[in-house]
Amino acid sequence: MFCDGCGSEVQAGQGFCSRCGKQIVGPVSFSQPRPGRVQEHVRLLGLLWLGFSAFNTMAGLVLYVLANTLFARLNGLGEPGSPTAFLKPLLSVVAIIWLAKAACGFLAGWGLLQRERWARVLVLVIAFVSLFTNIPFGTAIGVYTMWVLLPAQSEQEYEALVSVPAA
Repeated sequence: MFCDGCGSEVQAGQGFCSRCGKQIVGPVSFSQPRPGRVQEHVRLLGLLWLGFSAFNTMAGLVLYVLANTLFARLNGLGEPGSPTAFLKPLLSVVAIIWLAKAACGFLAGWGLLQRERWARVLVLVIAFVSLFTNIPFGTAIGVYTMWVLLPAQSEQEYEALVSVPAA
């Protein structure tokens, strides 16, 4: 028999789950309960954010290298009045912001895989930013992240996952 809250094994006549502490009321299921939406998707979300952040890292590095090599040469060999003088600092700043967002994505993906409390909030913030800044892939991952983690029921389910140590 298994607890309908966390899925751990429960003995007949037991009043509370020894793993999550949930009160056992009524009949105990004899099969593993179907995991909730968060439990089913949190690992995949963590892996998607790690992979997406790897691509963002590569794009940010390429942009930074281009800004400091190609556009530095187009700058008119150091002339401050050149029409392309603004490109090097502009693209460098954009690349640094892109790399910072990728670092946050790595942190969020790792946090989801480790079931850290702060990871849900961080990944929701990054998902919202990605809705508009990384079309179409960031939009797709952002919508998927919000579908899994944004509802109030998902918050409660994620908190229950965090309180139970990963097996």
